[in-house]
Amino acid sequence: MGAGMHQGMRDGQHHGMHRGMREGRGAEGMFHGSPERMGRRIDRMLDGLSTSDVQRSQIKQIAASAASDLRTQSEASRDLRGQWMGILTAPQIDAGAAEQLRQRQMQQRELRSRRVSQAMLDASRVLTPEQRVKLGERMRDQQARRADRTKRMGEHMKQRQTERR
Repeated sequence: MGAGMHQGMRDGQHHGMHRGMREGRGAEGMFHGSPERMGRRIDRMLDGLSTSDVQRSQIKQIAASAASDLRTQSEASRDLRGQWMGILTAPQIDAGAAEQLRQRQMQQRELRSRRVSQAMLDASRVLTPEQRVKLGERMRDQQARRADRTKRMGEHMKQRQTERR
C-alpha cells in the first residue's frame, strides 16, 4: 500500500471500502452504493496489489452482480420488517405468526450471508495467492486500527461520563 494511503488512513480520511463495516454491514458494505462508488471502493481496495485491468474488471463484475442480488434481497427483507408492524399492532398478538416471520427473517439473513460469501470467494479466485496475502495483511492492519480507534473512543466516552458526574 502506498505511503499516501497509509497517511490518509492515519489522518482519518473517509475510505468507502470500510463505510459499510462502520455502519454494521460487515463485508456486505462493499456491495452498497452506486456502481461508480462501488467501483472506487474496489479500486482503492486493489491499489498496491499489482492487479491487471482484467482482474479489476472481473472483480467489479462480481461485485455488481452481488450488489444486484443483495438489492433484491433487501427489498424482500424490507417487506418482512413491514409485516412486523402488522403483528405488533394487531388487536390480538399472534405468537405463532411472529415466530414464522422471525424464521423467514433468519432465512433472508442466511441468503444475504451466502451471497456475500460467494462474491468474496469469487473475487478472491481472481487474485493471485500473493495478491491475496497482501490484501489480507492490509485488512488485518485496518481491522487493528479500527479496534484501536473503537477502544480510544470508548475510553474517551467513559472519561466524559466521569467528568459529568
